[in-house]
Amino acid sequence: MTMKEKARNLAAFERFHDATNTGSVQLVERTIDEVVDPEVVFHSPVPMDTTGARALKQVWTVLLRAFPDLRVEAEDVLADGDRVVCRNTVTGTHQGEFRGIPATGKTVSYREIFIFRFAGGRIVEIWGVVDVLTQLRQLGALAA
Repeated sequence: MTMKEKARNLAAFERFHDATNTGSVQLVERTIDEVVDPEVVFHSPVPMDTTGARALKQVWTVLLRAFPDLRVEAEDVLADGDRVVCRNTVTGTHQGEFRGIPATGKTVSYREIFIFRFAGGRIVEIWGVVDVLTQLRQLGALAA
């Protein structure tokens, strides 16, 4: 992989990351259309009834409806070869239904790690490890 390709992948990742912090479902969806392969393979702990880029759009629609002030703070971003790895802290206020839990008004803060694989400058595969246990405990769905 050339330095130019690595820089292109990192720029695509940054565009996607920046869009997720706008709170705009429409901007996130447009950015997904631009930087994510339509047939992206998405490995995630979030149950979905679709695949590809549509699944990724569904994830962000659900997240931003539940947490309209959602912020994803990149703690570490590493690029190597065809992959970009990001360790994040996610915060938001639970203002809409999420995983069957009605809005609580509670603030959540949890960590996640994502690996993005690129081909042709687009995201073609995503692996995600999200601290769902902390998320659900903070929402009161599980006992501490």
